[in-house]
Amino acid sequence: MGIRILPDNLVNQIAAGEVIERPASVVKELVENAIDAGADSIEVSLTGGGKNLIIITDNGKGMDKDELALAVERHATSKLPDDDLFNIKHLGFRGEALPSIAAVSRLSITTRQKGSENAWKIEINGGEKSQVAPAALSQGTRIEVRDLFYATPARLKFLKADSSEAAQCVDILNRIAMANPHISFYLYSDGKKKIALNACQGELFDARLKRLSEVMGKEFADNSILIDASRESVRISGYVSLPTLNKANSLSQYLFVNSRPVRDKLLLGAIKGAYQDVLASNRYPLCALFIDVKPEYVDVNVHPTKAEVRFYDAQTVRGLLVGSIRQGLSLGDKAVANNLDLEAFVQDNIPSFGSSYAQTENDISSFNNNEYIFNEETKFVKPYLSVQAPSVKRGAAVLPDLERVYSVKTEEIPTSYDQTADIIGPLGLAKAQFHDTYIISQTADSIIIIDQHAAHERIVMEKLKADLAAEHKVVTQMLLIPEIIDLSVLEKENILSQSENLEKLGLVVEEFGSSAVIVREIPALISGADVKKLITDLAAEIAEWGGEFSLTDKLHHICATIACHGSVRAGRRLNIDEMNRLLRDMEKTEHSGQCNHGRPTYVELKLTDIEKLFARR
Repeated sequence: MGIRILPDNLVNQIAAGEVIERPASVVKELVENAIDAGADSIEVSLTGGGKNLIIITDNGKGMDKDELALAVERHATSKLPDDDLFNIKHLGFRGEALPSIAAVSRLSITTRQKGSENAWKIEINGGEKSQVAPAALSQGTRIEVRDLFYATPARLKFLKADSSEAAQCVDILNRIAMANPHISFYLYSDGKKKIALNACQGELFDARLKRLSEVMGKEFADNSILIDASRESVRISGYVSLPTLNKANSLSQYLFVNSRPVRDKLLLGAIKGAYQDVLASNRYPLCALFIDVKPEYVDVNVHPTKAEVRFYDAQTVRGLLVGSIRQGLSLGDKAVANNLDLEAFVQDNIPSFGSSYAQTENDISSFNNNEYIFNEETKFVKPYLSVQAPSVKRGAAVLPDLERVYSVKTEEIPTSYDQTADIIGPLGLAKAQFHDTYIISQTADSIIIIDQHAAHERIVMEKLKADLAAEHKVVTQMLLIPEIIDLSVLEKENILSQSENLEKLGLVVEEFGSSAVIVREIPALISGADVKKLITDLAAEIAEWGGEFSLTDKLHHICATIACHGSVRAGRRLNIDEMNRLLRDMEKTEHSGQCNHGRPTYVELKLTDIEKLFARR
């Protein structure tokens, strides 16, 4: 067969294959058109997940008779007045959406401009157009898309269940709604309301945070950090979550370029890099970030779906993104996500215990032979209690048994810690150690539970990083008996290849025979650590990263590993002075709200919330 020009209907179907992939693609294109038309209220209705029917109604400026007839032609648009692809100021600009949708469905458009005597309507079935005719409609536009892909039935085989397709439509509309908080959005699926977002009032940042709270959840709004930074022709604003509020995937990371939802690997990688020191590698923060760039510095004409963009200076954008997030995290470095459900602590019934814990007169009299004091007003009082046992009925326990079984340790507050002194910081005074792992402290209006290992791990890491940044020699401790560690040939090569970098962190490692290394010095901060475990873990991590280290990212990973192995372990008993010293160090340490793996270092229980649980408020 010789070369020939394809018929128009086939050309439109080919174009539709690039632009219209599923019902969500239709929703995206038509809603963006409504926004470009100046609508402040947009309603979407789906039947059969959008495969059977999609109706989109807006109150925008509408079209007249001539514009309506032209709108369904290929590459007809009102959004490039000067024909400049490098000065795109609208969400749509290709002029492909309506003809592409019309090529694979039964399309009906009814529209009316403000002040017009009547509305106008046009219908297209598989590319065949009707004449423009008068119709009835209030100001705005109503578009009906029936039997999607009926003209290309092979595409229907690739669509998923109705519920899944509807979920995709909900997701894309939520993304668009985040970037347009001053517009109302509604979506109905088979008559059920899925989205009802009223226009948010107030300044942009206030309206945006309210909209994000509605879409991403109040938990994100309560545990997020404001980002607002600019450099040259780029501005980045929005909100990122505290490291302790994270998820197992990146689906809750929303990016917008000039109010256009995008998925960009460069930007997603920059976000992950910004959280490197405060979040585990397999966890992802939540964020909604808006990048505003002058149109001439970004190319949105990369893909027909407009989901990808290219920046004129990608490194500037990446650097600003990483820097602004890290600065925001440093300002909120001692905060943790307040996502604790106190209601989960409340039990409906007080458990019933056996008679073996029943109190007798002999039990009470026996208290006088010990260091415990008992009376009706104070019940049990002991200046120093260290016990670990199953739950017991109030007033019915034998205290020597409690001391043997429970792991709760309390002490009198030393005179060196006066509650009115300036030394007491926001983490309060340590009151007890629970299960030899958690420190209980008290402030004026709350109780705080601190994970001693996680907290000390962050403190050690930040001290190592500070010494690196200041190019100070890390204080080391020479081992009285050097540690000889047998390794595989590959592990040995990995460790020795980074011996200079390890020495910068106070870890002096040398070759010892054909299959071992000898450790002569370790950082003084981690004295008492399991050196063998530390070296083998480092060898495994170096193998995973590859041979090249950067003096920032890779050394910080080593800092994190050293800190984890050298921190106060769970199960170690601390006295009150040690607990309070840990609290004071936390208050002076950056990012002390989370450990090196992104887990919270403390949980704060407000007194008002606790009183609500006991119906005191």
